[in-house]
Amino acid sequence: MSTVYRQLADELRAGISDGTYPPGSRLPSESELAQRHGVSRGTVRQAFAALAADGLISSRKGTRRLVLQPALVPSFGQLHSFSQWAASVGHTPGGRVVALVRREPTDLEAERLELDPGARIYHLTRVRLLSGRPVMVERTAYVERIGALVGGIAIDVDNESITGRLEELGVVFAHAEHTVSAITAEAEDARLLGVRPRTALLRELRRTTDPDNRPLEWSDDRYLGDAVAFTVHNSVRANTLIRSSAPAH
Repeated sequence: MSTVYRQLADELRAGISDGTYPPGSRLPSESELAQRHGVSRGTVRQAFAALAADGLISSRKGTRRLVLQPALVPSFGQLHSFSQWAASVGHTPGGRVVALVRREPTDLEAERLELDPGARIYHLTRVRLLSGRPVMVERTAYVERIGALVGGIAIDVDNESITGRLEELGVVFAHAEHTVSAITAEAEDARLLGVRPRTALLRELRRTTDPDNRPLEWSDDRYLGDAVAFTVHNSVRANTLIRSSAPAH
């Protein structure tokens, strides 16, 4: 029985992938699928449950299941550059700078960037767009030597990839630590993203270092929960996934 429902789920998944069942359409009913495939309605419900767990269809019972818009999935290797990731999935990246200032760091920024007393940072707040749609609020603190490049050279910070331009100038982003958690939109997040307060968001905290493990940036990025998903690849030989309690926000 378990093999049958998986086979049915795989067939429906393929139909969603190839456009037979596009986002916004509805799958055939339980009874239709059961009759078509010669299986019980219980088997169909198991297949539906598998697809709902993958975020492909609605989980609402008692009606024909709605095919959902698939979330875009960046790999962790692409997370340091929103622009590079957006382009890789066929979208036009964009942005709107809210503020770029040189200031004293907060205690958390000083700790994460391993700053000496009296050091200053450059802090960028930017709304990131996918083909014109606001999907993420980026808040990045740069160590001063990197932030001076961001603030002082000809970078179109509204639209260009800052990471890409810094790499052209010889800055090497070698290592990154990512912490992803679920939060709800605070008032400023909601205003910048054009959504209601307490809308579901994915928060990614990122600390990036150079080949000598010196910190370069510390970022607090907040994505619309229905627009982006994250994936982790691990194996018995390499496991970079660490579970921890959610950070305070």
